Amino acid sequence: MTRSRAQQTDEPMEIQESFDFGPVRPTVRAPRPDERRSVLEVLGRAFLDDPVATHLFPNPRTRARKWARFSGLAVDSMAETAHVLTTDAVEGTAIWQRPTDVHLGFGQNLRIAIRFFSIAGFGFRRATRLGEFTSGHRWREPHYYLAALGTDPPHQRKGVGSALIEPVLAHADRDGVPSYLESSKEANVPFYRKHGFEVVEELHIPDGPRVWSMLRPAP
Repeated sequence: MTRSRAQQTDEPMEIQESFDFGPVRPTVRAPRPDERRSVLEVLGRAFLDDPVATHLFPNPRTRARKWARFSGLAVDSMAETAHVLTTDAVEGTAIWQRPTDVHLGFGQNLRIAIRFFSIAGFGFRRATRLGEFTSGHRWREPHYYLAALGTDPPHQRKGVGSALIEPVLAHADRDGVPSYLESSKEANVPFYRKHGFEVVEELHIPDGPRVWSMLRPAP
């Protein structure tokens, strides 16, 4: 089960129908199709000083823009299993992937690879190694995957990040499955621990930064 084509980053975001999250904070919602650029640009700004973003895109002048495009590519590569959340004022963005065995076909994967190269440029090999390394260590059992979580810098430390992950964590609990993420900043580990995640592995990316694999067990 695949999409007919890979979306381009500047196209409207195709939002899948939400599954029932139950009661959520009133500011949390799925983005409108015309908000794709805005929600991705939030991630670009939020990850400006992130070690992985810095590793992939060393030029600080283009890093935010390239990370936003990279995040859009991540959404598209998840096909219909991606679920994106933001707030009423687009103060933050969370990219989740639901438990799935859906994979893109060859044509879609080829288009994704071409777009990936256009974003990474000379860093393509570095980015490919990073993706292969983290994928090789990803939790194998079915899980909800938090691919990205970022809050616009002016709105950080105001509860936006918690609001963006709590609905999906509650849904994972109801499904009886774990949640998984990779934190690229050690300083963020306590935040995720507050939400029930624990470090299961500390990854040392070859010629790159450290990443903390974290799992929130099923109840």
